[in-house]
Amino acid sequence: MPNKIHFAAFVANLSLLAVTSASAADWLQFGYDAAHSGNNIAENTITAANASQIAPLFSAAVVLPAKVDGAPVYASNIATAGGVRNLLFLFGSDGISDFSASHGTLMAIDAADGSVVWTKSTDGGPGNSSQHATSSPAIDAAKEYVYSFGLDGYVHKYRIGDGVETLTPGPTGWPQAVTLKPNSEKVASSLTIVNTDGASYLHAVTNGYNGDGGDYQGHLVSIDLGSGTQTVFNAMCSTLSTLLANGGCSSGREGGIWGRGGATFDAATQRIYLTTGNGQFKLDSTHSNWGDSVLAFGADGSGAGNGKPLDSYTPASFQGLQNTDADLGSTSPAILPAPSDSNYTHLGLQIAKDSCVRLINLDDMSGTGASGHSGGELQQIALPNGGDNCSSGNDAGGNEVKPQPAVWVNPADGSTWTFIANDVGFTAYQLVVSAGTPSLVQKWTTTDGGTSPVVANNVLIYASSNRVRALDPVSGNSLWSTAAIGSLHWQGLIVVDGAIYIADNSGKLWKFGIQQTELIFKDGFDG
Repeated sequence: MPNKIHFAAFVANLSLLAVTSASAADWLQFGYDAAHSGNNIAENTITAANASQIAPLFSAAVVLPAKVDGAPVYASNIATAGGVRNLLFLFGSDGISDFSASHGTLMAIDAADGSVVWTKSTDGGPGNSSQHATSSPAIDAAKEYVYSFGLDGYVHKYRIGDGVETLTPGPTGWPQAVTLKPNSEKVASSLTIVNTDGASYLHAVTNGYNGDGGDYQGHLVSIDLGSGTQTVFNAMCSTLSTLLANGGCSSGREGGIWGRGGATFDAATQRIYLTTGNGQFKLDSTHSNWGDSVLAFGADGSGAGNGKPLDSYTPASFQGLQNTDADLGSTSPAILPAPSDSNYTHLGLQIAKDSCVRLINLDDMSGTGASGHSGGELQQIALPNGGDNCSSGNDAGGNEVKPQPAVWVNPADGSTWTFIANDVGFTAYQLVVSAGTPSLVQKWTTTDGGTSPVVANNVLIYASSNRVRALDPVSGNSLWSTAAIGSLHWQGLIVVDGAIYIADNSGKLWKFGIQQTELIFKDGFDG
């Protein structure tokens, strides 16, 4: 006789369980990818239709072992001693706004519940009580290792599942020095990993401490992750191709590289781009100083030789930038996919503390066919409420731009957009072409400032002190917001696997997202 279903027993054995997303995705470095676009095209849980349902996913904010002043990174399905987990990695130090730290901590955090899986610490050493860093770590493509700057001046390599550090002797061993002056130089920008032509390179950039004090120079350190060999470019005294000791550069100081993203990689040009801050721009028989400039290098960090990058852009207002502390390098370059009808195939965007948006031809940044010249941008426009400082280079005060822009290609029409935040506003621009000439056109703006924005599944999300917002990227209309978080400094958020993660100034980690459910039916049949 056929089995019969006892409906009452069936209902009694029905379990409705709330679970988090079972999808697997990664956010391996600042801004999602090596271009630091901030655009997670793999997100499929949060949508414009359900964004209003975003809610806290931790029962309470998690108190981290150290305060974090950067953005997390994320790796899914990592084998740990406690089983397979999705892990967040954050670098923290004790001081944020007061710059009082001398102790840095890399944390591996279980993304499901915020519990600590492992931590590793580095110290600045005796007499270095003001050391701190805002750098975000980076994870290799194979998800075997996580790399992090330490307050000792080294980049450290840790096994991702348990934090065991790689310690190998010699000049190509680990950890790798990225500054010989950790008391005056640090890595505030995030680490970048570039994978190209079967090779992988880690790029770290340096700057100084609060107040531009001390003998510091910005430099790019590029490490071949296969061989461990280093390539060094110094923004000041660029003819010297090794790390500089105290007093090692007689012709200049400063030139720090401050942008949140550090080095930016464009897969189309196979080049990395970085932007220096305040410092002398002077190139002659005795000086090789590249202050307030966008510089291009090969994917491995190589330049044109004799201390020259492959190409460069320096605004004509460079002296004004230097005089008023209006660092061109307050942001990292952003890569803008060019429309097919553009006469310029590869485009970049650079913004400074003068609140001026500059559109650059990445194939010839100064328009002269060589590095070392000033001017040559395709377009300059001042942000709303920022004051027109594009010609003078004056610091825009509270309107200066420090967050990294997000870049998004609208799947509805293939148009390129960029979203720019500062303390007093948030503005969207669309890249348009007229008679072959590209330009940025403002589409909307708000007076709600914030930190570095991201786009996930065509939803624009960003944070400011005491607020996280989700917007429609085309209209700027609000989809969701929360006032749950605390105040912010340089902290940025990520959106991955259906969740938003961000740390705040109080050392708390927050998680928001769509609470997902699935039905599990237990056997309710009998014979």
